[in-house]
Amino acid sequence: MSGPGRETTAHTLLGGRVALEQPAAGYRTAIDPVLLAAAVPAVGSDGRVLDIGCGVGAAALCYATREPAGHVTGLELQPDLAALARANAAANGLAERFTVAAGDLLRPPPAVPGNGFDQVMANPPYLSADRADPSPDPGRAVAGVEGEADLAAWIEFGLSRLKPRGGLTLVQRADRLHEILAALGAAAGDIRILPLWPKAGRPAKRVIVAARKGLKGGVTLLPGLVLHEPEGAYTAAAEAVLRGAGNIPLTN
Repeated sequence: MSGPGRETTAHTLLGGRVALEQPAAGYRTAIDPVLLAAAVPAVGSDGRVLDIGCGVGAAALCYATREPAGHVTGLELQPDLAALARANAAANGLAERFTVAAGDLLRPPPAVPGNGFDQVMANPPYLSADRADPSPDPGRAVAGVEGEADLAAWIEFGLSRLKPRGGLTLVQRADRLHEILAALGAAAGDIRILPLWPKAGRPAKRVIVAARKGLKGGVTLLPGLVLHEPEGAYTAAAEAVLRGAGNIPLTN
């Protein structure tokens, strides 16, 4: 079917709880935004969450569906994806709790004020510009390879939008963990790292990292989550998050 600006196809997340229209070609939502949303702590009815680079709204919609309180603001660089995210919010009955601003994190719109959010989440592009050639598909290129804003800029922006003691949660490639820790620097603490293992005994390809603005606590490496059984099916723990709408508590 046709969505705002490009051909789209229908998809569901969280075992059918979330309906998602996304582009038929180019970048397609994988499980990483779902896992990211599950790791973001709940906020109260007056709480505000920011999803940087929200795309068509996968992470934001999963969060708003799992946590029936608070308001999520999405910031999306590509106007057609921002329009799809708004349409998805309306289709899921969440238009009042998930609003989307089209704009650039390097030149943020007024809808994304500094020091205005209790929680910030982001799934930044996984590859730096010097490590990959962008895809010929514009949407896939923006989602997968950094542009003008590098990983450090995403983290700096996320921290700048948080209230004091607010939480920043990211999902990223495991081999970029050192960049994340360097970018957090002295601006955040109580850092928690959750490895995402593709199968038991395999090296983690992704990590979820959470930190709190202005705190001085150290770094905790958590036990992690195994995603797949040896034969390829999701583990029961992964199923509980991906289809059961469970959360991922980033605690010891």
